[in-house]
Amino acid sequence: MRVRTADRRAAIIETAMEVFREVGYERASMAAISARVGGSKATLYGYFKSKEELFAAAMISVMEGQAQDAIALLDAANPDVVQVLTDFGLAYLALLTSSETVSLVRIAVAEGANSDLGARLYALGPERSWKDIASYLAQLQDRKFIRQADPHVAAAHLKGLLEAGTIEPLLFGADAWFRPIDAVTRAVQVFLMAYGLHGH
Repeated sequence: MRVRTADRRAAIIETAMEVFREVGYERASMAAISARVGGSKATLYGYFKSKEELFAAAMISVMEGQAQDAIALLDAANPDVVQVLTDFGLAYLALLTSSETVSLVRIAVAEGANSDLGARLYALGPERSWKDIASYLAQLQDRKFIRQADPHVAAAHLKGLLEAGTIEPLLFGADAWFRPIDAVTRAVQVFLMAYGLHGH
């Protein structure tokens, strides 16, 4: 029996993403993926028990690293909240507007109507990330950098402002309304008009 390797797993995920993007989740098959990887179906099933598990791994591999990089920019000790939120916003939009992410999100949303896969992916990815962001906003409140409010509501407002005019058009295959820097600058401005304290 061949030893499973991280490199082999990564190569399978990369190939699977290509297949999912080309034909969609429903029409993609483990047979087609294993043929393109250049191994047997048995080898593929040795790494991933099902197509659903493989798609989840593909989605997470695309989003998790970059999402964590973006969240790592949220330094609650830094009093320059405008700069911190701007840096975070640009990293967040870069992740969400990449063609890879847009394709996978479309598939996950479509699949959400057919199974619990979409909901599970949402809990593993976006929901977990925004809980981290709510935690950052709660720390800003403790440090008196922003006003007291439910941090989950504040996080939802920040998310909505950052995505406005950008994510929805891209998901529909249209052009974003704004350049990322303009979208983020305005989003941060409006967020701090609502949640900021005078003098910050």
